[in-house]
Amino acid sequence: MLNKIRDYLDFAGFQYRNPDKAGVEREKMLELRHKGQETRKAFTELAKTFQASHPEWQLQQTSQWMNQAQRLRPHFWVYLQSEGKVTEPMMALRLYGESSDFGISLEVSFIERKKDEQTLGKQAKVLEVPVVEGIYYLAYSDGQCQRWEANEENRSTLREKVRSQKVRKVLVKADVSFIENQSLEVVLEKLEEAYERLLPYYQATRG
Repeated sequence: MLNKIRDYLDFAGFQYRNPDKAGVEREKMLELRHKGQETRKAFTELAKTFQASHPEWQLQQTSQWMNQAQRLRPHFWVYLQSEGKVTEPMMALRLYGESSDFGISLEVSFIERKKDEQTLGKQAKVLEVPVVEGIYYLAYSDGQCQRWEANEENRSTLREKVRSQKVRKVLVKADVSFIENQSLEVVLEKLEEAYERLLPYYQATRG
């Protein structure tokens, strides 16, 4: 499973074409499509295995293996919904990195295209929870995102930036790095630890 994911990461951004219109590259396109579908399935299986320990969370649909411009998109993500509406903050699993250094992050965030006028205010409540070790913030402003170390000084700064609308949204995240020959059990164990760290942040968005 992890090897399939690792292999597909090398094709990030590659231009895919319909095999029937790809001429001499037909076989290559068929292989890429197969790789994309298989990797998406592997990621979904990983997410399902994690979710099985948390039956109160419902898995949303996994992102597609290519985007609308038909560029390959191996950094799959899937949202998990526990309660409330899909407009509200949830948890999400997201692949990151490249084949030489990659992993999966768990985050408290929301589906951008489903948000309503209350979503950003609810998401901002993650900044009301004191910092714990092993997390970080991702702050978005003007279409750019910046990683912030999670410490009390940065938390205070980000709260002010959100209040003054210099920062639009802040996600709280924890990464689980995939190490060569690491077992799926170890990955799931580390995801479980990340979940325990992030749960209070999710719960804050419910208040």
